[in-house]
Amino acid sequence: MTKPTGETSQWETMKGLLPLLWPKGRTDIKTRVVIALLLLVSSKIITVLTPYAFKWATDSLAASKGIEVALLSVPFFMVMAYGVGRIMMVVFGQMRDAVFAKVGQRAVRELSFSTFKHLHALSLKFHLERRTGGLSRIISRGINGVDSVLRFSLFNTFPTMLEIALVCGVLAYSFGWTYVAVIAATVVAYLWFTYWATERRIDIRRTMNNADNDAGTKAIDSLLNFETVKYFGNEAHEANRYDSSMAVYEQAAIKTWVSLAVLNAGQAAIYSVGLTIVMVMAGLSITKGASTIGDFVMINALMIQLYMPLNFIGSSYREIKQGLIDVEGMFGILRQNAEIADKPNAPEFKAAKGDIVFDNVSFAYDAARPILKNISLHVPAGKTVAIVGPSGAGKSTISRLLFRFYDITGGRILIDGQNIADVQQESLRRAIGMVPQDTVLFNDTIRYNIRYGRPDATDAEVEEAAKMAQIHKFVMSLPLGYDAMVGERGLKLSGGEKQRVSIARTILKGPPILVLDEATSALDSLTEQDIQNELKRISKNRTTVVIAHRLSTVVDADEIIVLEKGQIAERGTHKVLLKKKGLYSDMWNRQQEADEARRKLAQNLDERGPKAEELLRTKVNA
Repeated sequence: MTKPTGETSQWETMKGLLPLLWPKGRTDIKTRVVIALLLLVSSKIITVLTPYAFKWATDSLAASKGIEVALLSVPFFMVMAYGVGRIMMVVFGQMRDAVFAKVGQRAVRELSFSTFKHLHALSLKFHLERRTGGLSRIISRGINGVDSVLRFSLFNTFPTMLEIALVCGVLAYSFGWTYVAVIAATVVAYLWFTYWATERRIDIRRTMNNADNDAGTKAIDSLLNFETVKYFGNEAHEANRYDSSMAVYEQAAIKTWVSLAVLNAGQAAIYSVGLTIVMVMAGLSITKGASTIGDFVMINALMIQLYMPLNFIGSSYREIKQGLIDVEGMFGILRQNAEIADKPNAPEFKAAKGDIVFDNVSFAYDAARPILKNISLHVPAGKTVAIVGPSGAGKSTISRLLFRFYDITGGRILIDGQNIADVQQESLRRAIGMVPQDTVLFNDTIRYNIRYGRPDATDAEVEEAAKMAQIHKFVMSLPLGYDAMVGERGLKLSGGEKQRVSIARTILKGPPILVLDEATSALDSLTEQDIQNELKRISKNRTTVVIAHRLSTVVDADEIIVLEKGQIAERGTHKVLLKKKGLYSDMWNRQQEADEARRKLAQNLDERGPKAEELLRTKVNA
């Protein structure tokens, strides 16, 4: 998946994460951050002071020269102090992580919620162009990256710098600035090498992410279209497509591990050189009598303890950079503009009778290819208007504009005298019910999918809607009844069953305006007639827009609008349009001829069936 437009820089991504660490109005979260920082500082102070106990214990033991050490002697207490210091280092660190857990997980939840909510606020155009598999991978990695960035930046980078400063201060106070100079040179060399090597690994990480997105997209697409893959016997083809993406991922992953090995080796070499120089200096100081064995041990302990935070700062930098790369994809989504946005302080749509007016409406998905050209039509409240026409005439576009999935390029759309571009989208869509041609259900129960029309509906209301949609008997015949799962996109149900669930869902919603987009296209003739009768009943006293290809379903409409190439070619009732002998009449005659041809073909097959079977049996016996 290509990087989202508006992808932020890593610095902007970091700035975007800071409010999650210090949220407005959340004193409890801020308190946890402060406590975690205090625990962190306490842990680092104990870490730096603990080697002193080691030094004093060593000097005391060396001074005793083989004399038996009593339990209450100074060496014993120094050893105990060293042990307690080591314990407190770990305890304070773990307490810090426990206190900060709520901060990090709340940040993960907050950003996940914002991203999910923003995805639903984006335009239909974005979702038609998206690659679902790649998008899901971006969100998954981003969620993991948020906690990593916050935790490593706050609890590894900052404390490491603090610990380095404390160690340098202790060495300067106890042994002089020469030691500090060597350590400073070691740290600078270590950090420079870490930065240099990590920056060269960033592009490899991006390549891995892109390959991961591509593999995820192909896997999701293939699994969602499982039946199509089977129809064409393309299992091997799909596996090869997936493997080609994973091959790119494999090569990038190998480079990542190799570069990591080089990085770790270089860091260890630089640190070991610095450690050796300092220990040589300490050894020479002992031979001159300027230092004790305890000093030698203390310097070694400090250097060993310094290696851990230095190693952490190297890994922290890698983790932060990697986390920022993962998170920036989510921020790229959040930076996507919602093309269809409510105006500031837009009022709620006030649903009344449902009077619809298209006033000189023009629209184009692409400026070079206009879809609707100066469309003007009126759907009176409580009436039914059908929109018909050849494929590509713009029929379904009208329903999308009515829901304001797109903003029109010219004219205006009024419902009950309110311009739909001036009201809140959510309140507008609550007033319109839709039965689409292609019904996609959630992978949940039948009850959930019907109740989706009105989530607060009771079980009795759900069942009543199902009865009106002629699906109650079918549901009750299932072992689990309304608790039966419908499968991914409703694949466990037939096309007609899915369509009836969709109709029940819209009936339950009970909107003043209905849009029926080929609502009975997936039904058999008998069921279609039953559903048509129910739709007529529920459409009564409701404003209804019927988008149809089969003209037999709209003969009773109060008005029929005939579209051709984005313009109104004809309008009138069924009888009036037939008398005009125009486009509608031609479409009607062709459909009647096609229906008649199908009936004759079916009749001939029925009549020839026994004869054909007898002829086949004779040939086989011969």
